[in-house]
Amino acid sequence: MIKVIVIDDQSLMRDGLEIILNSDSDLKVVACGENGKEAIELSERFIPDLVLMDLRMPIMGGVEATKIIKNNLPNVKILLLTTFEDEKDIIEAMNSGASGYIFKDIEKVKLIESIKECAKGSFIMPSKVAAVLAKHAVNKKQQAPLKEKFKVLNLTDREIEIAVMITQGFTNRQIASALYITDGTVKNYVSSIYSKTGINDRIKLALFFKEKGAI
Repeated sequence: MIKVIVIDDQSLMRDGLEIILNSDSDLKVVACGENGKEAIELSERFIPDLVLMDLRMPIMGGVEATKIIKNNLPNVKILLLTTFEDEKDIIEAMNSGASGYIFKDIEKVKLIESIKECAKGSFIMPSKVAAVLAKHAVNKKQQAPLKEKFKVLNLTDREIEIAVMITQGFTNRQIASALYITDGTVKNYVSSIYSKTGINDRIKLALFFKEKGAI
């Protein structure tokens, strides 16, 4: 059973989400709140598996609440729910430790599926969100020093970009969607990265790049 806390400043949205989630036998809404401050208090009280939380709320928003919850309860997953597509909010939310970002117009089945996948440890990112994050994965200031750092491996700019995205938790499908290339093309790039680094495991590759300061 996946224990979920629902946080949204609109009572109609909270009630609707609670009904939808409780309709699935694998999910149980243990508490609801209307702002980030309540999200923190309820999380510490109920220790949920996942907090489904609106991004923009009065008193305290989702980003600030995410930072505090993840600091106090690092194992709790945070899935942010919003109608906004603001780049700054997206970047800040993911940097705060959120495990995903979904839009409020998501279909019921997809919402339940996203919560279950997020609870298992997957990063949840719609293609539009992935595209925004991809633009910031390796910015212009990072490209030169990273290229210099990994020139001994002879990695191309695109391979460095994809390797950094892997380090940040992107799946092949999310990388493909964000960079507007096919899954097969991503697999080819990943194979080339494996060959050049001598690493053939995604987790080990992520650790390698983190140790080298890729993020």
